[in-house]
Amino acid sequence: MGHRTLSIGGATYDLFVRLPKGAVAECNSADSFALPLGAKIRVENLIETCGGGASNTSVGLARLGCSACYEGVLSADQWGEKLMQNLQKEGVDTSCVTVVEDEVSSYSIILSGKSGERVILYEPGTNKHLHDANFDKEMLSSVDWVFLNHIQEGSCVIQDDIAEMLSSEGVPCLTWNPGGCQIDAGLQAHAELLKHTDLLILNKEEALKFTKTEEVDAAIRALIQSGVANICITDGGNETVASDGTNIYACPVLENIDIVDTTGAGDAFGTGVTWGLMEGLILPEALKTGSINAASVVASIGAQTALLTDIEIRLRLTECSLDVSSYPLL
Repeated sequence: MGHRTLSIGGATYDLFVRLPKGAVAECNSADSFALPLGAKIRVENLIETCGGGASNTSVGLARLGCSACYEGVLSADQWGEKLMQNLQKEGVDTSCVTVVEDEVSSYSIILSGKSGERVILYEPGTNKHLHDANFDKEMLSSVDWVFLNHIQEGSCVIQDDIAEMLSSEGVPCLTWNPGGCQIDAGLQAHAELLKHTDLLILNKEEALKFTKTEEVDAAIRALIQSGVANICITDGGNETVASDGTNIYACPVLENIDIVDTTGAGDAFGTGVTWGLMEGLILPEALKTGSINAASVVASIGAQTALLTDIEIRLRLTECSLDVSSYPLL
């Protein structure tokens, strides 16, 4: 096997409800949709899949040839069993999974529109039980790269353990994709962890809120000054802006992609960029591997359905026409 990785965070059982064209009524806001009250709508189909940030990244890294491990909390219920079976089927090491009784595993009901838009209704379930008492921090010392995904507010205590472990010599690299509670707390609250972050992934709204800035370039400068080695700021269907501390890069999205569902696109992007950096690619090239992986995922329903293998992503990289532009970070 290749690079040894550890993904920390949630696993969620997803139920996709595919809405027919015309079922979604127009709403006053362009960023929302509404279902008419009292209506009985026949859906196009229901699709059950596995998802959740750390589940997605561990499966994604396993597909890319890594020796991937998942660390999180599952229940012994039917959803937890399916999540565990899926991880094992994908070749993910589940030795760091904590299984609890008499709890409900995390699940989501995802209302999916025709052009890829969706609303996610979720119950965090056992994901909120990840804390320092059941966190196997020793596993960090045996891997090459750690991917810290969104975690629940009650789980944030493990960040202190991670920062402490990463302050030693010969420790793994870290990709961090913060969740809502971390974003709300702001940059200064996570100063120690940011100093040890090799790749930070945020969307545009999160980056501005996290850094309390009003433009992407200012957010990048603040994050680089905090000690982050590489920062990627995504913006949905628009270009991704990134920096390695020397330059700012702008990577466009792949064109002519039939977007079916955007769930898991961010995880696929982060997985692709992380893999690219592990493979020794410079950041502009790693942005391409992230974009290629994300473009594959949004063309199918489910966060893991179309995650690429290392053979597939290398082939698509040779065929990729993405033009990444750059300018100096001032």
